[in-house]
Amino acid sequence: MDYFYELGINLVLVIQGLGEWLLTPMKLFSFMGSAEFYFLILTFLYWCIDSTLGVRVGMILLVSNWINDSLKIGIHSARPFWVSRRVESFVFEYSFGFPSGHAQNSAAVFGLLAATFQQWWVRLISLSLIFLIGISRIYLAVHFPQDVILGWLIGFLLVWIFLRFEKQVALWFQHQTLPISILILFLASISMLLIGFLLRYLVAGWQMPLAWIENARLAFPDKEIINPLSTTGLLLTSGVFFGFSSGTLWLSTRVEFSAKGTWDRRISRFFLGFIGVAIMWFGVGSFLPEEAGIFSYMLSYLIFSGIGLWISAFAPLIFLHLKLAEPKSN
Repeated sequence: MDYFYELGINLVLVIQGLGEWLLTPMKLFSFMGSAEFYFLILTFLYWCIDSTLGVRVGMILLVSNWINDSLKIGIHSARPFWVSRRVESFVFEYSFGFPSGHAQNSAAVFGLLAATFQQWWVRLISLSLIFLIGISRIYLAVHFPQDVILGWLIGFLLVWIFLRFEKQVALWFQHQTLPISILILFLASISMLLIGFLLRYLVAGWQMPLAWIENARLAFPDKEIINPLSTTGLLLTSGVFFGFSSGTLWLSTRVEFSAKGTWDRRISRFFLGFIGVAIMWFGVGSFLPEEAGIFSYMLSYLIFSGIGLWISAFAPLIFLHLKLAEPKSN
């Protein structure tokens, strides 16, 4: 493993050697692979462009994020700035590094968009973003090249699996009653949680090298000690997965929401919808207890499920009530 770390460090140094002028664009591309940016993409697609496409992007993103979390915990590999002070670190990350979540999720999301649209320019932009997001993570010294390459491969594999089985899964759910469908989605979400907690339990006895902790502290003295076993991301992914998927099914039994309309109405939807997300994220979320425990986990899961439910069902219903959107016409 030390050999691969050393080889990776040398490759990071080569890419960083291209010049400091790349720092700003690399940070921008890195942001375009972040959870915050994907929230913008998901909600904009679902509320303002095409609700069906928004559902597809949301589902592949959430599944990819959970798989990435599981692999990170299971492999528990370091990041470049944890291993060596030779690289200049520009971004702080507390989770394990292998595989790259930015690379994997970008390959999944933009790979799905590239496969969905036939226009050459859409595919060119999508593939370019996948490449640049991955390269940015190497330049910023938060990932080794092997982290990024494996992330790309897993992301593209998920796109293939998604396209291969999407219609069969959708057809199967259409033949189930709404309560059964929601129960299945809830059990799937809880399974994601349990597997994530089990992996953390199995790794809990593993001792992180003190050099990793010290290098990270020296690189970012104003940050907290790295905490790769944090459950925040796991709770977020599983909670939003349940709320978003069940809300989509529930809404479809009441009305088929259309994301079409004039652009002033679409933009109004987007900002109104995000006010709701912000209230739940910053308002309700501020009441979360700081100490970890079953109550904190349950409350976090409920809040994140509420955010998913708001995005997929409650916000569209409000849009329809306020005449900012109209039902789909058959």
